[in-house]
Amino acid sequence: MKNTPLTEKHIALGAKMAEFAGYNMPISYSGIKEEHDAVRNHAGIFDVSHMGEFIIRGKQALDLVQKVTSNDVSKLKIGQAQYSCMPNNDGGIVDDLLVYRLPEDMAQAGEQSYLLVVNASNIQKDWDWIASHNSFDTRMINISEETGLIAVQGPKAIDILQKLTTVDLAPIEYYHFTKGRLADVDNVIISATGYTGSGGFELYADNKHINHLWDEIIRVGAPLGLLPTGLGARDTLRLEMGFCLYGNDIDDHTSPLEAGLGWITKLDKGDFIGRNWMLEQKQKGLSKKLVGIIGDDRRVPRHGYPVLDMNGNEIGVVTSGTSSPSLNVPIGMAYVPTNFAKENTKIQIQIGSKSIDAHVAKIPFYKKG
Repeated sequence: MKNTPLTEKHIALGAKMAEFAGYNMPISYSGIKEEHDAVRNHAGIFDVSHMGEFIIRGKQALDLVQKVTSNDVSKLKIGQAQYSCMPNNDGGIVDDLLVYRLPEDMAQAGEQSYLLVVNASNIQKDWDWIASHNSFDTRMINISEETGLIAVQGPKAIDILQKLTTVDLAPIEYYHFTKGRLADVDNVIISATGYTGSGGFELYADNKHINHLWDEIIRVGAPLGLLPTGLGARDTLRLEMGFCLYGNDIDDHTSPLEAGLGWITKLDKGDFIGRNWMLEQKQKGLSKKLVGIIGDDRRVPRHGYPVLDMNGNEIGVVTSGTSSPSLNVPIGMAYVPTNFAKENTKIQIQIGSKSIDAHVAKIPFYKKG
């Protein structure tokens, strides 16, 4: 099991640790609900250094990234990022990822440079997949092992981080980023992205600086209500927003269109891996869709639980579920036939030998304000 640069910090803070994607990661410190509420109302700091980072650089870097991802990379200007996925050849998803268009000072003359941020469990798989399609004048550099990543999320994240930098953070729009000095560390990528729905930033820096950044952010953030936050709250936060988790809600056998990711699937951008089968799927119509579900009693739908119609026939499966700390109701996501995907459609969730009533709900479950 691997450690991140911050593992000893988590242990010293008394975090409950567990294996996740091959890493020893903090699940919670003070408690999932308390950490969740801190992010929604104040701020939380997450160690996400287990994520993978690839540099794609060269005269044809755009061509390679455009070929392997579903979104339109040509639309990215320097300082912008986009959410995307890598379709496979068989109607599924290799991984979902972030694509950053890096400044030209990070490439040689005539070259472009992109940063791809991938899921920890898929680092080798993604690297091999992209490399197998790299027939372009382009270099691939795996910087995962030397790159640390901290997420500072919540409505007070900007106030906290602004105390540590002269970079004006307010003008950085959602899915935009800059490079600058933060807490006396140079060349930090400060990205207005996140996985919580409560705003904030993600900070990329060399591993050797991550412990210092963590300590400084906690030092200035604690008086403003910032809490160290683990993967438990990260999951409840993302699920309230209906954000997909690879391996649960999307995988090698689920299509972006079925998963509601048509908005990152630009079928008119030109040829890319998976385009033909997605065009065919769109033409024929979807047979199933990923939907939000809300349980009508207190029991929580969990990954793998069967979804039933009101006559007890199995029609689908729950992909993610939790008790929403913000809404105080059981929520989840599930794949169901398209004729069951309409909001407020009544369904049942089988839990052991019993079943509970539930209904299809609009995503996101949580809305600010």
